[in-house]
Amino acid sequence: MSEAAMLHPAHLDAADRSLVDGVLARQLRPLAKTITLLESQREDHKARARHVLEALLPHTGGAMRVGISGVPGVGKSTFIEALGLYLIEQGLRVAVLAVDPSSSLTGGSILGDKTRMELLSQNPAAFIRPSPSAGSLGGVAEKTRETMLVCEAAGFDVIIVETVGVGQSETAVAGMTDIFCLLQLPNAGDDLQAIKKGIMELADLIVINKADIDPMAATRAQAQMKTALHMLRPASPNWTVPVLTLSALQKQGIADFWKEVTNYRAALTRSGEFEAKRRHQALAWMWDLIDAGLRSRFRAHPRVKEALPELARAVEGGATTPSAAAQRLLGYLG
Repeated sequence: MSEAAMLHPAHLDAADRSLVDGVLARQLRPLAKTITLLESQREDHKARARHVLEALLPHTGGAMRVGISGVPGVGKSTFIEALGLYLIEQGLRVAVLAVDPSSSLTGGSILGDKTRMELLSQNPAAFIRPSPSAGSLGGVAEKTRETMLVCEAAGFDVIIVETVGVGQSETAVAGMTDIFCLLQLPNAGDDLQAIKKGIMELADLIVINKADIDPMAATRAQAQMKTALHMLRPASPNWTVPVLTLSALQKQGIADFWKEVTNYRAALTRSGEFEAKRRHQALAWMWDLIDAGLRSRFRAHPRVKEALPELARAVEGGATTPSAAAQRLLGYLG
């Protein structure tokens, strides 16, 4: 098969071929249009998006995928902008996928990260995509994984995925990135008991941001966080989770942070865990898509749509059990 045939499968029409060529040529307009196509809920657009993604797939996988999370007010956007500008100074291209809460009225992004990362958004080596979560589980945009792959095909070296900040979004982002970084505040020492053990277990790197405000408090928080980590089982025998202090606003400690990210990748690459983690994530992604597809087909089934309202009322009123109602509805699928 020729290179052109591999690049453009037979089912790609002229418009989709143009998108693929534009993305591979690192053009931002075709990149944005491709992501918009991926996010569309129209069935014809979904089919086109699958074909475009298949054509781009051989060109993906080269970026470092970094998940960033932390409570509101911890300074995620300031940190990501400082990190992005530092990486660009090192000659890298950076894409930021910032998952915003969706407006319940318009479905659009509320926070608008481009307004919070003004310097980074104006840099030609950066691409910021505020993506509305559209009500998907945990606030993580349903199409974030696909968007990440398209950005990789467009030649971005680092892809940063910022979560809404609380809830199940952390689990979802940790499941699609290479390294998951948790940002904390310097006065978090008294609140360590409130930190969910599950989120701590997900973290590959912990950062105490705003350390310039109260250096002593930041040092105390760092020590307490290290103590808390000792009580958890490490995710990898080849990696001890570092706890760093920095000030994103003052651009202090950013180089040290990135050094730990590269150390992490090197350590897990040597052990084979890095590629194994990506393979497991791809398999989990497949099952997520199967689950989502089955739920969609189930709700669209004519007999299910007809019987569901009455059975839902019966369950709410105590006339039948949730188990019996579920079995009856599932029975319609044959």
